[in-house]
Amino acid sequence: MWVNPEEVLLASALWMTERANPYFVLQKRKGHGAGGGGLAGLLVGTLDVVLDSSARVAPYRILYQTPDSLAYWTIAHGSSRREVTEHWEWLEHHLLQTLSIFDNENDITTFVKGKIQGIIAEYNKNHDIKEDDDTDKFKESIAKFRKLFSMPDEEKLVNCYSCTYWKGRVPRQGWLYLSINHLCFYSYLLGKEAKLVVRWADVTQLEKCATLLLPDMVRVCTRCSEHVFSVFLNVSETFKLMEQLANIAMRQLLDNKTFEQDRSLPRLKKKSPKKVSALKRDLDARAKSERYRALFRLPKDEKLDGHTDCTLWTPFNKTHILGRMFVSTNYICFTSKEETVCSLIIPLREVTIVEKADSSNVLPSPLSISTKNRMTFLFANLKDRDFLVQRISDFLQQTSSKIHLEFTGSLNSSYDEQGSLLSYTPHRSSLGSDESERQFNLNDNSVPTATQALMTMYRRRSPEEFNPKLAKEFLKEQAWKNHFAEFGQGVCMYRTEKTKDLVLHGIPENMRGELWLLFSGAINEVATHPGYYQDLVEKSMGKYNLATEEIERDLHRSLPEHPAFQNEMGIAALRRVLTAYAFRNPNIGYCQAMNIVTSVLLLYAKEEEAFWLLVALCERMLPDYYNTRVVGALVDQGVFEELARVHVPQLYDCMQDLGVISTISLSWFLTLFLSVMPFESAVVVVDCFFYEGIKVIFQLALSVLNANVHQLLSCKDDGEAMTVLGRYLDSVTNKDSPLPPIPHLHSLLADDGERHPEVDILKLVHGSYEKFGSIRADVIEQMRFKQRLKVIQTIEDTTKRNVVRTIVTETAFSIDELEELYSLFKAEHLTSCYWGSTSSPTDRHDPSLPYLDQYRMDLEQFKGLFGVLFPWAGGVHSDSLALRFFRLLDQNADALINFREFIAGLGVLCHGDLTEKLKLLYKMHLLPELHHEQDEPDSAFEATQYFFEDITPETSHGRQQCPQQSACDDGFVRVTFRNEKGGQVKRVQTPDYRTYLRLWNQETRSTSENMKDLPKLSQGQFIELCKTLYNMFSEDPNEQELYHATATVTSLLLEMGEVGKLFCSTCSKEDGDERPPLHGTKQQGLQPEPFHASAGQPRDEPRDEPPDAAETSTVSAPMEDIKLEDSSPKDNGTSSAMLISDDETKDDTSVSSYSVLSAGSHELDDKLQCEDIMEDTVLVRSSEPLPHSASVDKDWAITFEQFLASVLTEHALVRYFEKPVDIAACIANAKNVRKVGEAHVSVSDYEISLSG
Repeated sequence: MWVNPEEVLLASALWMTERANPYFVLQKRKGHGAGGGGLAGLLVGTLDVVLDSSARVAPYRILYQTPDSLAYWTIAHGSSRREVTEHWEWLEHHLLQTLSIFDNENDITTFVKGKIQGIIAEYNKNHDIKEDDDTDKFKESIAKFRKLFSMPDEEKLVNCYSCTYWKGRVPRQGWLYLSINHLCFYSYLLGKEAKLVVRWADVTQLEKCATLLLPDMVRVCTRCSEHVFSVFLNVSETFKLMEQLANIAMRQLLDNKTFEQDRSLPRLKKKSPKKVSALKRDLDARAKSERYRALFRLPKDEKLDGHTDCTLWTPFNKTHILGRMFVSTNYICFTSKEETVCSLIIPLREVTIVEKADSSNVLPSPLSISTKNRMTFLFANLKDRDFLVQRISDFLQQTSSKIHLEFTGSLNSSYDEQGSLLSYTPHRSSLGSDESERQFNLNDNSVPTATQALMTMYRRRSPEEFNPKLAKEFLKEQAWKNHFAEFGQGVCMYRTEKTKDLVLHGIPENMRGELWLLFSGAINEVATHPGYYQDLVEKSMGKYNLATEEIERDLHRSLPEHPAFQNEMGIAALRRVLTAYAFRNPNIGYCQAMNIVTSVLLLYAKEEEAFWLLVALCERMLPDYYNTRVVGALVDQGVFEELARVHVPQLYDCMQDLGVISTISLSWFLTLFLSVMPFESAVVVVDCFFYEGIKVIFQLALSVLNANVHQLLSCKDDGEAMTVLGRYLDSVTNKDSPLPPIPHLHSLLADDGERHPEVDILKLVHGSYEKFGSIRADVIEQMRFKQRLKVIQTIEDTTKRNVVRTIVTETAFSIDELEELYSLFKAEHLTSCYWGSTSSPTDRHDPSLPYLDQYRMDLEQFKGLFGVLFPWAGGVHSDSLALRFFRLLDQNADALINFREFIAGLGVLCHGDLTEKLKLLYKMHLLPELHHEQDEPDSAFEATQYFFEDITPETSHGRQQCPQQSACDDGFVRVTFRNEKGGQVKRVQTPDYRTYLRLWNQETRSTSENMKDLPKLSQGQFIELCKTLYNMFSEDPNEQELYHATATVTSLLLEMGEVGKLFCSTCSKEDGDERPPLHGTKQQGLQPEPFHASAGQPRDEPRDEPPDAAETSTVSAPMEDIKLEDSSPKDNGTSSAMLISDDETKDDTSVSSYSVLSAGSHELDDKLQCEDIMEDTVLVRSSEPLPHSASVDKDWAITFEQFLASVLTEHALVRYFEKPVDIAACIANAKNVRKVGEAHVSVSDYEISLSG
């Protein structure tokens, strides 16, 4: 390709000149090509890899030079000789003569540079190539990556790093390429090549470790191998990027979230000192935004714009605190260098004034920010204050416009506090109306509604009652009010160590809902989404799905001991919140334990506030906890085990042996101890959780184990251990709670053992901070990543084992073979997710479905595996055969097949006998054509009856009425076929597909299926069958022998079909033409023998028929087999021709089936042509179809028995279909081809693998 002219100092160093003229030189890199260049070539090749030289990708180049100058400029380079030669010839034809006109060398140089730059600009314009942020060096790396590993353009390279790969005990210096979906390594050292490709989705362990010799190593483990990399220039950056990419892959396995690059990132300046790829910048920005959101509990769509060091004036202690300011699209946040000293969140919606104050020596570059609640925050020591103020001003303008839009948009849906809890009852609509048009009556008061938190309505105490607990509660409230007066109230409050101390002493009952909203960040979403919850409730109420059924089942199990949920008011509020969230987030929907947590939220918060608290809990604070497989809880269970091993090592081995940790952690974590502790104690845990996050739960769980070490060590089984822990948790009390004691249903004290002494929850919480408060949030996130890999891969392995266990008894494949095939099946789905597919990944992968249906593939994916696994694949027509095969396997006609269906088809080809294989081939051609909606409607009817109703049809064109016809019609009229765009599989909409699936399974599992049950093959279908046979043999070593055998069988079947017409009814009245009698029936005295395969149905209906046919119509229904050997072309060369014509007798072994079948069978006298098949003959049917009347005879049909018997007469065909299949070799070949997706054929003559 042409490149911008770049000066070269040493033109001949490491390059060999192949062509030259006065102005241009064509060179080849030493060590490239067949010669290799000996030792010098090996050294050059090694240097190119180690130093990441562009010559590895482009070993040819063209230099420009002037005759009297030693300066050279690179103007073109190429990956192949052909590519660079084209450029060379263009230069000779278009530039050489022009350059000879110039007198001045400088003019020549200017002209050549301008010409080359013009060519590049024109090329970019014609190919719509846009300028991007990637440097030329990184573009070279992308080219190397795609060339070395045969990656398509859709695979995006993120970055590459120089490192050493340990192959056994031998280090290989090379380059590590990290792309979105793959980890790749390449090394070339003195003629020895090392290449590695690992899919991120296959990684089971990724860790950074160190040894005495190698202080910085990265270990990457998959299910079957382990890879070690070392000698990184920046191991931390590399490992963080690897973690990110592995996380993206796990997220894709979990919920099909594919990676989409953020195009909104600002472009880098031209003079930026460090330019990385746009994709790497995107991933870095995502990582920073994620940490920013987690630190300040911000909404999940908030993006960090930037941060800067500064100081913050804190009025409560009159000091300037050193810290860092973060600015994003909707928030300004601050955190001190010391984590616990001070943090601050200022929503831009609250900001009124941003102004630059006067600088001084004491207060350089100050910035003042005022808010609506009359608080002023003073920042100083800002490095680039003017730029910062401009960014904040821009975001403020965007925020004000958003607020204006939200205000105007919510005028009609706004509501006051008294109406925040409404009962939404769907208005009855007509059955024909669309769901989206249903109107809801918001004023229906059939269900009592609450207007505030439920706890305030069900507080059971007298106004005059006063006791020490109430006194303590009053003191708590006063302490918080004093705190608000000193540190501010609401979202802009200064959060300090004193705030944490107040939380650890318990939040007052009256303030719990307000502070939960504040500390969880849900207060921001309440403020920015007015009317959202009401709209969601309105849309969700009255609609039913699996989630709503589960919600209804669990409503009365949610804190049934609390009076608030012993009546319809609390139950209705709980129903609305859970249903609204299920419709907001269908990926989670509803999970058990959500009802318990939500019921507690409703006790302390209004209904809409409880909804947003649930959102914060499920989507930010406990990620993936409440999906269908509770992955988040399993991940934290693994983290808890690791923490227990570190902090309570004396107990760890015992707990592992008993298996208690996995049992207790799910119930503790999923409900935040609400289901295992008395209510008044558990809410204190929730207080701390909303302030500090998941670390509080880990700390508390470790404290519970530590407090029971001796009892647990003496336990003999898990039941005894659970009793010990249950008794302890039931004894946890909150002595300061003003609430009356609520009976706890979790008590495990069914035995008459002694009750555990009471444990104060506040002391337990304080003790957990003292003993285990060193656990850091960032360490937990690191441990979560490690456990997430393990958990998700374990789930995938469990799915594979269950699928294999389910179908191993249905197939001849071994368990190992099934597991390998399942891995290929799943890998094909992942590849299509990476590089695009015609169907949605969500349709093909749904973890909520049964194991067999979790992974499914569409037609395009099936074609990929068909080409590398199925023995019938081959030639240019493989896709059309794959389409027929796919439609046959797609039992429920949803354009997707599961693994069982896939194995059923492959099993027949690999382990089936001759009859089963031919039966499968025959069935593939019974299905109606996709592209001819009206062709052969009766054959389509007949075939569909067979596949979906198991009813034997009468004839191939199906116009006669059989005694069962009325019953058949009733089931079939609801089966419809539609053409899909782009040749997609036709979908069959059936009233009850389960019935059809059951019938189909019975048919496929039947070992003694009656051949009579198979429908007849019409002439059009027979033509397609012959085409398929020819295409299947196109690349076989015995191709010519198989072609001759196929021609013989084709001729024989054609004659059988002609004779069979004598026993079929005539065409319906719609066919006006009267057919002439066949030649050679009466004249030759040949008595037509009855065919068993005509599948005797009575032929006694009155009809109009030709005279000759009338004599044959009286033949009895049960017919005997015709003697096939009498008409075999091999045994009697003339008998087959006698059925066709008196005077046309030719060698039937030379008949081209495409010549025969291109004419209608009733016009064979004039149109049958016999051709000798030469070795170089290519049999191709004309693409222009003949008129229907001339190309297809509706009365012509053959049966499966005739097809089977005809094939058995040809030993070449018998050998082909009985040839054993080495499935292990097919799997090994598929693994090699599918390692990185589709095999890419390179047009370059550059050999990638230079070692033997």
